[in-house]
Amino acid sequence: MTLASMIATVGGTGYLRPAPGTWGSLAALPLAYGLHQLGGFPLLAIATVICTVLGIWATAEVTRGKTNHDPSEIVVDEVAGQWLAIWAISYPAWSKGIEITALWPGWIAAFVLFRLFDIWKPGPVGWADRKEGPVGVMMDDVIAGFLAALGVIALAGFSHGVLGL
Repeated sequence: MTLASMIATVGGTGYLRPAPGTWGSLAALPLAYGLHQLGGFPLLAIATVICTVLGIWATAEVTRGKTNHDPSEIVVDEVAGQWLAIWAISYPAWSKGIEITALWPGWIAAFVLFRLFDIWKPGPVGWADRKEGPVGVMMDDVIAGFLAALGVIALAGFSHGVLGL
């Protein structure tokens, strides 16, 4: 397995069936936890940017000369998007000195919302998904992750503000 395919499939996670995208998103969670524990939000943010850039490169390498520009085994895009969704709990945990596992409802919301936006592909997610090439492959998931992060923030505001939990 080449370096590009190792990155694109997240160490082979993309070959798991069924639903390789969901497996990629699940694999992203303990990785995000580890990054947050090692360096807080700043490390997770830097890793997300690096993952996105490396994902574009790896996707270009893996799909070079092929007709399918977004094969299902490429799941590095799910990792980048899922990490971005986790920003909504990593930043407040890091900035307020809260153990990130205490924000467990946010983990669930980030995962569910990211998968929902990634599968449903509303508005800008669908637009990015229709773009040819490795940037399109990565950007639909990055946008889905951004929307999921906004959803987590909204749910936290509702839960803590309106419900008073």
